[in-house]
Amino acid sequence: MRLKLYADRPVRRTWQVLLDLALVAWVWFAVALARKVHDVTLGLATPGREVASSAGGLEENLRSAGRRVAGVPLVGDDVRKPFDGAGAAAAQLADAGRSQVHAVESLAFWLGVAVAVIPVVIALSYYLPPRVRFVRRATAGQRFLDSGADIDLFALRAMTQQPLHVLARVDPDPAGAWRRGDRAVIERLADVELKDSGLRLPARLTGPPRR
Repeated sequence: MRLKLYADRPVRRTWQVLLDLALVAWVWFAVALARKVHDVTLGLATPGREVASSAGGLEENLRSAGRRVAGVPLVGDDVRKPFDGAGAAAAQLADAGRSQVHAVESLAFWLGVAVAVIPVVIALSYYLPPRVRFVRRATAGQRFLDSGADIDLFALRAMTQQPLHVLARVDPDPAGAWRRGDRAVIERLADVELKDSGLRLPARLTGPPRR
């Protein structure tokens, strides 16, 4: 079964296409903004990376120096201790820098997700339900039309679904006209109902009044 995505009526179809394009543009904008926020936030990790890199290099130099002075006779071990202590402090500083980088990367990821997902979810929650209802209703109506069903079905549905002021514009007594088989009134009633579904009354279903 082919889905009926857009209305037959030009004005409504144009609005549907424009709104669909607007939704796509909104999703693209949200994703682009999320990537920008992610990149900007990730830039905050630069100092942490520099600290981790510098402290890591300093740790290696200090420990290397400690190993060299350890070979000095008699005082080697005593001289090495300050170098090892300074190297341990540098290692802690490097770990702190790496932790900062990890925290910023996590923050950048979740900020990007939030900036992308929240606007898209809000837009979809408002836009998709009526859009899906239209597709289901229009598809079902088109299926009846394609099967050759008589327009009496749509006229009857109009009398049960449409507001009274809408029915009054069709005929002062639409129910009586329907019972009499007034084809002109039946066609107008069916057209009102089909219009709500985004469909157009097929020419093959119109005709002279029934006898």
